[in-house]
Amino acid sequence: MRSLIGTLAGAFCLAAPALAAETPAAIVEDVQGKVDGIAFMDYVSPGKIIKLGPKASITLSYLKSCLRETISDGVVLVGTEQSTVQLGEVQREKVPCDTNAVRLSEREANQSAATTFRTMRSDTKSAPSKIPTIYGVSPLVQAKSGSTLVIERTDGKEPTISVPLRNDIMIGGKFYDFAKAGKSLTPGGSYLAILGAKRYAFQVDASATSSPTPIVGRLLRLE
Repeated sequence: MRSLIGTLAGAFCLAAPALAAETPAAIVEDVQGKVDGIAFMDYVSPGKIIKLGPKASITLSYLKSCLRETISDGVVLVGTEQSTVQLGEVQREKVPCDTNAVRLSEREANQSAATTFRTMRSDTKSAPSKIPTIYGVSPLVQAKSGSTLVIERTDGKEPTISVPLRNDIMIGGKFYDFAKAGKSLTPGGSYLAILGAKRYAFQVDASATSSPTPIVGRLLRLE
């Protein structure tokens, strides 16, 4: 097992020597059985090696490629867009997701918010183009606990949602799940997420439903 792990790590270093190991590549959607050092909703970076115990499994969703992997047994080497798996089985599926939503920086957020306001002033009824899109009606928001999250609709009338992000309602102290809280937005709607002085524009895909949706398809990384 140790020689296999060494081989995987060496292959990764040869293939991608310039990758920044601290950059998240995927998020852990599910863990079953014994998987040391990994928990639900952890981010994992390229080069991370995950050892799965007997009958253990893990589900990873890649932020860049929108690939969702369910891996059983063996050893997993996290890549930039998909995993390398040895001595185990992997099932992959492409899921709807927007890399602009899962990797939204403050600069991009301010630009997308400005686009939304320009669209509103010009009385354009269609949803703004090139703003982050989520594919579920209940977003999963990454934000710091202790702040207050406000969601306002920008293209129609809808009650404003205001959520004090207390640590006891956050997943791992950094995620607020609208689905878990029983809250939802409107398919096709455009919204503004407000955290203090920061503004983040996004939209909900017109075909989004309330049925269970992969995390990466409804993830908004605001912090």
